[in-house]
Amino acid sequence: MMLPKKLSCFLLVCICLFSCIALRAQKKDSINKSLVKDSSKLDFVAKMQAFAKRSSKKSADEFDADKATIAQIKTFDEIQRTMQKAKIYVNGKLDTTDTKNELKKIEEDFAVAGDGIFTDRGSSQTFRNLTATSKILSQLLNKVNARKLKLDARQQELNNFRYQLDSLLSVPALFKFPADSVTLMKYLQKIKVIAYETSPIDTSLKMASNNIQNLLNQVNMTAFKLESSLEEIESYQKDMAGQTYKREFGNLWKSPGNYRPFEEILYFSKTKGLLTLTFYAGNNTGKLILLVLLIATSFIYLRSLKNIYLENNLLKTDFDGQLVLRYPLLSAMLIIISLFQFFFVSPPFILNVIFWSISCICLSIIFRKYISKYWMRVWLIMVVVFLIAALGNLILQASRIERWGMLITSILGVIVGLITILKGHREELREKWIVWSIAFMALLELISTLANLFGRYNLAKTLFIGGFLNVVIAILFLWTVRLINEGLFLAFNVYSGQDKKLFYLNFERVGKRAPLLFYILLAVGWAILLGRNFPAFDYLLKPFQNFFTQERTLGDYTFSINNLVLFIAIMSIAVIVSKIVSFFASDGHLPDNKENKNERQGIGSWLLLVRISILCIGLFLAVAAAGIPVDRITIVLGALGVGIGFGLQTLVNNLVSGLIIAFEKPVNVGDIVDVDGQGGKMKSIGFRSSVISTWDGADVVMPNGDLLNAHLINWSLGGNRKRISILIGIAYDADLEKCRQLLTEILNNDQRISKNPGPVVQFEQFSNSSIDLRIYFWTKHIGDTSATRSDLIIAIVAAFKANGIAIPFPQQDIHLHHPDQQ
Repeated sequence: MMLPKKLSCFLLVCICLFSCIALRAQKKDSINKSLVKDSSKLDFVAKMQAFAKRSSKKSADEFDADKATIAQIKTFDEIQRTMQKAKIYVNGKLDTTDTKNELKKIEEDFAVAGDGIFTDRGSSQTFRNLTATSKILSQLLNKVNARKLKLDARQQELNNFRYQLDSLLSVPALFKFPADSVTLMKYLQKIKVIAYETSPIDTSLKMASNNIQNLLNQVNMTAFKLESSLEEIESYQKDMAGQTYKREFGNLWKSPGNYRPFEEILYFSKTKGLLTLTFYAGNNTGKLILLVLLIATSFIYLRSLKNIYLENNLLKTDFDGQLVLRYPLLSAMLIIISLFQFFFVSPPFILNVIFWSISCICLSIIFRKYISKYWMRVWLIMVVVFLIAALGNLILQASRIERWGMLITSILGVIVGLITILKGHREELREKWIVWSIAFMALLELISTLANLFGRYNLAKTLFIGGFLNVVIAILFLWTVRLINEGLFLAFNVYSGQDKKLFYLNFERVGKRAPLLFYILLAVGWAILLGRNFPAFDYLLKPFQNFFTQERTLGDYTFSINNLVLFIAIMSIAVIVSKIVSFFASDGHLPDNKENKNERQGIGSWLLLVRISILCIGLFLAVAAAGIPVDRITIVLGALGVGIGFGLQTLVNNLVSGLIIAFEKPVNVGDIVDVDGQGGKMKSIGFRSSVISTWDGADVVMPNGDLLNAHLINWSLGGNRKRISILIGIAYDADLEKCRQLLTEILNNDQRISKNPGPVVQFEQFSNSSIDLRIYFWTKHIGDTSATRSDLIIAIVAAFKANGIAIPFPQQDIHLHHPDQQ
């Protein structure tokens, strides 16, 4: 076993030093003998001084030796620990096979992606092939860069281990040798053992470092090749964008100059398409999960809305104005997919085809027996030709078979479009905008036919898919807007409270026709989806992307418009979700029965906490997504603390009071309360203030601080019961026991009066005109108190009249005394 160079040299030096020390010891003994002889001649003081010097030197030497021994032991222990860590790291974290396999897989994917561009390129490039290859190479480059970062980190760890070992073997304390020869021999033996133990670790570290470096070289070469290929593709795309009308092939009726088997083109197109889809889905798994969750949430909302309409017999048999409730799951899928697809940045065309196909299937089922047969046939024809065009667009390399297929399909599109425009049943159309979309489709397909005939393949293919896509997307978006508007309108109709704060939307302006803003957004989305098929779209869009992605500096903080938009979007979603929770927890849209009422009150008691939790989670996610530094938040909180100290005490008091109400729950939504003489029902408990609906019909907005500090009377906490007393005066000659029996019978016969505790009849006092008695009773519900009191007064008066018991009015006898007449 070979020793490390440093330890071998060190051991050789130690042996030489040991020999020198032995010679020096012999010389020192002879000198000491001579000194002993000379010392006898000195006087006593000189002897003591010499003894003191010798003792002092000996003590210092022993102290230095002890320090060196401690340092040597510590260094040896540190060397042992470092070697153990290095051994574990080398054996456990240097799986170079995984990296080699990944590089091999990247090379295979690169070969697939480069088909039709770098190999078997034919006579011309195609826009869709360049786009697909660019997406694949970008993902491969991301994989290579990620692997490079891991290898760099491993190389750094290996270098750190070697540096630590070299540093430990260079500690000065290791070169301080014991004066005793026996101890010195043991020390040298220990160094020899350390040298033998360090040697294999040092060799393993060197070999691992060399292997990592070799892999890094391969990774760097692969990254360079991918970057060069991407630059080449970008050059092709730039040339293609600037030469949109350039002829790539000969006329369609001429023989092809280059031929490649169509089956081979299909195979590589399928392989490349699935590869792009796999890469994109893996990088956007979170968005796909969020898409599914949004569909589930929308489905639950629409199904709940449909159940409300069914329970109240409000659902129409023909679903006129209620189409969104016909199939809640399909409506939710259509709405969410149509809107959420814009959150996928630069998706592969195959993913868009999947989204559009699902949406078309959903809308076709929703249309069944709702629209006229004529327009249903037109829609199905448009869907079929669109799917044919979409599948043709997935073929990434030009071929004569595909060109003939494009020609036949585009001519069919022109014919169908002209027939629909000229002989269509326009009066049956529910959305008149569709006619304009069909006319635009016929125009694009006509130009595509001419371009295809005369060899403008890329232009023909772009217009070919764009024409059919334009119709399908327009119809999908028009009905998506219509269904969204119907959902809002139907929710407004069944929400009896008509609270405009529900979604921060004015529902009174929601009608059977969607607002103009919805159609503007529809047109923008239609233009974006249509423009993605044109080569020049990315270059026209690049300035806008740079505007949003460019990093800007404000002081020490670096941000981009994308981060700010993301922050606002996440917070907006959190607010909307909290409002949706308010909608489902509110009681204005549910049947008014006791079971549901108790359930709603249970939900309402936790509503504020749930909303606060949603907003806090939204704020945390928004801050994390926007990349806002924590120290900046600390500064903002500090500034906010100063603001609180000067002028925000009242606001903070109300906010904190809201939290206390949410946790302690002295009052819940739906409770019957009295606050400073204001009686009513708790309508809502907000962050800063709460709303009480009074018995007079007004809504009192009370800050949470005042609500918490006031003498709050909560009748609902006691079971919504209330004790009532009625004072009655009867004549002095009345039969008191009979009065008691009559009153007890009247009270027991009223079902609104609680029997436990039962009613009580008490005689109180002799007043001026009557004997006063008072009846006490509990009503089962506080809402029945006024009606019960009124009905009891009527019953008591009738019973007293029937039994001859008088209720005297206040009277006074006046006696006149005339002394003169006596």
